Amino acid sequence: MSQSKGPRTDKFKELDRKNQEALMGGGEKRIEQQHNKGKLTARERVLLLLDENSFEELGKFVLHRGKDFGLDKEYYLGDGVVTGYGTIDGRLVYVFSQDFTVFGGSLSETHAEKIVKIMDLAMKNGAPLIGLNDSGGARIQEGVVSLGGYADIFYRNVMASGVIPQISAILGPCAGGAVYSPAMTDFIFMVENTSFMFVTGPNVVKTVTHENVTAEELGGATTHSTKSGVTHFSCANEAECISQIKRLFSFIPQNCEDPAPRLPYPGGDEKRPGLNDIIPSNPNQPYDMREVIAGTVDDGSFFEVHKNFAENMVVGFARLAGRSIGIVGNQPASLAGVLDIDASVKGARFVRFCDSFNIPLLVLEDVPGFLPGTDQEWNGIIVNGAKLLYAFSEATVPRVTVITRKAYGGAYDVMNSKHIGADMNYAWPSAEIAVMGAKGAAEIIFKKEISESTDPEAKLAEKVDTYTRKFANPYKAAHRGYIDEVIYPEQTREKLIRAFQMLENKVAVLPKKKHGNIPL
Repeated sequence: MSQSKGPRTDKFKELDRKNQEALMGGGEKRIEQQHNKGKLTARERVLLLLDENSFEELGKFVLHRGKDFGLDKEYYLGDGVVTGYGTIDGRLVYVFSQDFTVFGGSLSETHAEKIVKIMDLAMKNGAPLIGLNDSGGARIQEGVVSLGGYADIFYRNVMASGVIPQISAILGPCAGGAVYSPAMTDFIFMVENTSFMFVTGPNVVKTVTHENVTAEELGGATTHSTKSGVTHFSCANEAECISQIKRLFSFIPQNCEDPAPRLPYPGGDEKRPGLNDIIPSNPNQPYDMREVIAGTVDDGSFFEVHKNFAENMVVGFARLAGRSIGIVGNQPASLAGVLDIDASVKGARFVRFCDSFNIPLLVLEDVPGFLPGTDQEWNGIIVNGAKLLYAFSEATVPRVTVITRKAYGGAYDVMNSKHIGADMNYAWPSAEIAVMGAKGAAEIIFKKEISESTDPEAKLAEKVDTYTRKFANPYKAAHRGYIDEVIYPEQTREKLIRAFQMLENKVAVLPKKKHGNIPL
């Protein structure tokens, strides 16, 4: 028996090799063309993403069923998409990777069925789904069948939303209806100069609107990471993109029922004296909220999301005493940290993701209000600002706020105030909590006294000082219980660690309903 086992195995391997060669047709040439474009192949991307020897491929021998317009003359194993499962740092994940060298990565009936299969498996087994997109769109030769395949995927994107994390990497073209699947996932990665996303391409745009625009200008990584906010991460190359996906993966749980990941943390002296020197003495002088974040979280752990979009708001993941947390902070270094349309939508989207997947929220607040102007009003600052308010109000994860400086007007309410369900609210002594800035308030309240004064400027300065001492500080709010404690900046990390430990078993139940109606 032992003598016949070897030859029989070799026979099966040779038969398998011949069958694959007969069906692959020009595989080496197609791979070479992909490399010449500076891109990895679909399979290389999967193997780079997953732990070594962990990938189990599904549907490797699937062939398309189309017979029209020459499809009956070309067949390729797998039909243009590599699907399966494996692990990242030992954690189960499902993945599909489209192969642009096979019919331009176009989506056929069987191509879609393969993707749907692993989406269903991911849902049943409570594990994240990662899609590596590189496709020219629907396979035209198959007509409505390919369109139906897209709809099958879209439907599962929605059903999986908030149940398992969904991550999309755009590693080539993604056009037409194909863009809506990544758009409904939680995070999108793009690669500079090789990734493109648009509903209609440059040629159609030129025909309809007479605009001359390149693919990169219309839907490249830079455009979508700075102007539209469609993509959360813009990467220099595919290797960096895959590395960033792995880092993101380290902060998020497997599904909505698992807790946020934690790393061992030895503890020690948690005071951070450097935080005492960040806030400028001049209340109108900017500073970088990232310095506050860096001085508060575990060293080097902050992973920023949407870095180049709506820069007046900073969001991202970090670790605090080994615990994964989400951070939302106003950025005084950009537009003084005001809330505008883009910042509100950016913050709301991030808050809702963290709440969906049990990631506690830390809010660092320095906000002078909402951005005024016709552009903001005409484009819906009212409903868009309400999205952030809605997201915080419905969040049931542990929520802690630290007011570092300004907290004015309605923006004070919106940025995770005690009134909308925050669990713990701290303020630094430099905090100013009021309806508006002292100067504006004094001009309104003491308008008559100032105008009748022999020295209006001196009288205004006097009233500004009076208002500042009475209202522009954290103690009025603390007297009311809206602020739990006024703390020194150097105490911030220590207080936050204890607060999140205390809130670890928090349970909050929302009123029974089918779902809310967020102001979209």
